[in-house]
Amino acid sequence: MTTEMGARGEMAGNHDDEFAEFATAATPGLLRTAWLICGSASQAEDLVQSAMVKVYLRWGKLRHTQPQAYARKCILNEQIDQHRRGRHETTVRELPEQQHHDQQPEDTDNIVRLLALLPARERQVVVMRHYAGLSEAEVSDLLNISIGTVKSSASRGLAKLREALAAEDQKEDNHV
Repeated sequence: MTTEMGARGEMAGNHDDEFAEFATAATPGLLRTAWLICGSASQAEDLVQSAMVKVYLRWGKLRHTQPQAYARKCILNEQIDQHRRGRHETTVRELPEQQHHDQQPEDTDNIVRLLALLPARERQVVVMRHYAGLSEAEVSDLLNISIGTVKSSASRGLAKLREALAAEDQKEDNHV
């Protein structure tokens, strides 16, 4: 009986260690993705924390599949739920701790500000396709929408971003 209890305790310890390794590796990327989707560093932290709790609770089943994909799905679902409950999005000038080294903080601020102009669905698709690097099929599965909707949402979102950038460039040219 003692051996059985020891083995169970060891097994639980291994699961916890595996989850801790996963969480340490996945959290920075999930935070950046959540931040780009919601535009708020503090809300992104809340979304990722909520997702990690859900991943941990299902770790026994998820650890051999795609826990990061499940975490992204949890983040998106929670963000949609919060938006439906009437929590308004706010854009902040605060950056997550780890940012892309090839981007200046002003560039990152500008990206978040421009993404905040997009409707939620277009922003989610653009971030998942062009920031997280997911395929159209993966985004379709993640958001539970058709591939055609992924394509049209990405196209509309990118067109709006290009239009906003062109308007900013025009404004800067007029002020110079």
